[in-house]
Amino acid sequence: MVATSNLSSKSTACISELLYQGFHHANISDFDYWDYVVPEPNLTEVVFEERTCQSLVKMLENCLSKSKQTKLHCSKVLIPEKLTKKIAQDVLRLSSTEPCGLRGCIIHVNLETGNVCKKLDKIIYDPSVVPTFELTLVFKQDCCSWSSFRDFFFTRACFTSGSKCTLILSPGFRLIKKKLYSLIGTVIEEC
Repeated sequence: MVATSNLSSKSTACISELLYQGFHHANISDFDYWDYVVPEPNLTEVVFEERTCQSLVKMLENCLSKSKQTKLHCSKVLIPEKLTKKIAQDVLRLSSTEPCGLRGCIIHVNLETGNVCKKLDKIIYDPSVVPTFELTLVFKQDCCSWSSFRDFFFTRACFTSGSKCTLILSPGFRLIKKKLYSLIGTVIEEC
């Protein structure tokens, strides 16, 4: 972006002086102001965050895949498009304010079906780092689709010994953050 003004220098000291005096009194355009307020995007960080997000998506999908035989006793788990990516982005957002970021996170994965919450697995992003916070992820079963009712009536429920049902996850989920080392005690944040 190219912008001009009658100032000979666009140094940060000059801009901060103008901001201190009130830039509306000086002859500075909005373009000059935003040149210094909005940082340039760091493409390395964007690529790294996207890779981290994809890695977290794979971990969530592996968790569900492993749980379908061991805990859920179903043959298929259908996940709404982009659900795991949305969850991964929320996890990254919640971990961005932590001292170790995502590396200091433990994610407890659960499934809520009706009034029952079933523990599926625990994801530790980096086992070499002492956890500083926990996230509890609660997937919800989609009870509004015909196939959920059909599987319920014909196989008596998804938690029966027969592994023939299909579990359909709802696009809704709950993510609860619990800080482990906080000076003000336990801090719980829900999104």
